[in-house]
Amino acid sequence: MSTPPQLGKYTVSEVLGRGAMGVVYKGFDPHIRRTVALKTIRKELIDDDQAATLLARFRNEAQAAGRLSHPGIVGVYEWGEVGEIVFLAMEYVAGNSLREYFNRGTPFEGSDAVSIMVQLLDALHYAHEQGVWHRDIKPANLIIMGNGKLKIADFGIARIETSNLTQTGTIMGTPGYMAPEQYSGPSVDWRADIFSAGVVMYQLLTGTRPFIGSPESIAYKICHVEPVLPSEADPGRCTTQFDAVAMKALAKKPAERYQTATAFRDALLAAYAAPVSPAVSEDTVISELIRPSVRQEVSPSTHPSGGTPLSQPSRFSPEAAQPVTSTLPPPGWDGDLLKKIEQQLSRIVGPVARVMVKRGAAGTTDIDRLYRALAENLSNADERAKFLAGRKELPGVQPHEGGTGAITSGNTQSAGTGLTVQLTAEAIEQATRRLAADLGPIAKVVAKKAMTQATSHRHFHQLLAENLTDPAERAKFLRDLGAE
Repeated sequence: MSTPPQLGKYTVSEVLGRGAMGVVYKGFDPHIRRTVALKTIRKELIDDDQAATLLARFRNEAQAAGRLSHPGIVGVYEWGEVGEIVFLAMEYVAGNSLREYFNRGTPFEGSDAVSIMVQLLDALHYAHEQGVWHRDIKPANLIIMGNGKLKIADFGIARIETSNLTQTGTIMGTPGYMAPEQYSGPSVDWRADIFSAGVVMYQLLTGTRPFIGSPESIAYKICHVEPVLPSEADPGRCTTQFDAVAMKALAKKPAERYQTATAFRDALLAAYAAPVSPAVSEDTVISELIRPSVRQEVSPSTHPSGGTPLSQPSRFSPEAAQPVTSTLPPPGWDGDLLKKIEQQLSRIVGPVARVMVKRGAAGTTDIDRLYRALAENLSNADERAKFLAGRKELPGVQPHEGGTGAITSGNTQSAGTGLTVQLTAEAIEQATRRLAADLGPIAKVVAKKAMTQATSHRHFHQLLAENLTDPAERAKFLRDLGAE
């Protein structure tokens, strides 16, 4: 889909992130004269049986965050519809998610860890006082700006105290960060955010989450197994001073946790017993802005054991970006050649092309394979064709013509690519069922898209695996399908 010049009253200037179901744009409000982020969903790409749920959650984000005005919360300004596009106009925040810091292996000093937690808990206290609890606090939804200040993003599954926007009995959240009652409790309140914040604190202190494993294993551990103390998880990194604070925040029963975000903050400050900076230190803040090729969408997935909706990792957030810490080209590549490919791709996706080319080139030394891999991130057939045509401008073996065909069940030829595939209906169904164990109902949409892009059976499985953010889960997925 080409970039629209305007959405409602907002002038669109560039793409900030892209996914199969929508795009997030950088825009400008000519009336108030401020820059905004425009998060969109293309209604025609949503399965009919998911449309009502997805759009309700999208609207829920506007209603929940729209009533909050706090420097630590990303503001939502407006909900709108233009033709087949639904959009949210949001505060434009330049920064990187805490997930990106963890991806880079950033070691947080105690002062920075405490600063992040104090900022998070202050913002949560404000939201809770307004009758809104987030229910999906995780690193991907915590943005650290260039000035070291933190903002909470994505209230897409937030619970408004006086509303009925969330269905009774549904499970909402992200495995690894959900509170026990989000799996099995009859009701969920603000204290679920206290638990999730405790998981974030544990990860800041130790560099690892307190509950890891498969989704089923994580669910069991969160509900029944006490995590090791932070000081025992990484004795060389974390002292015992925060053990009691973290374990109380991670209590299985809501009544045994801190009852307010302020109580959690006060206990943390007492344990730290030193002045706390209002911002993350300049030495720790990532200076460059990472803009991802967005792979996760505004959509629910399914908890494998219960079949009820869960949220995916941050929609249209920097979490999907992998760190690019070196200016040197990947081994086997000429830097000037990659620069030319980046320039071609940037005409379509903008600055994120740099990250995409770096990541793609790290996985292959074949130029045609690189072009195909990059084209997979373009959801529009015309854009893919335009990008693939650029291959002819560069030296080397000439590429296959076309490259925008589709694969249907039982086909043995990917139309236009010149590449032979063997995707039977049985193989597609098997892979989709396995993916649904991790992603839920959206697995069908993901599989449909992958079928139009795959150049081989193995390639089809790899495309599906790329939608799993955890490397261990991706590897297990491929092993289960015999693709490794």
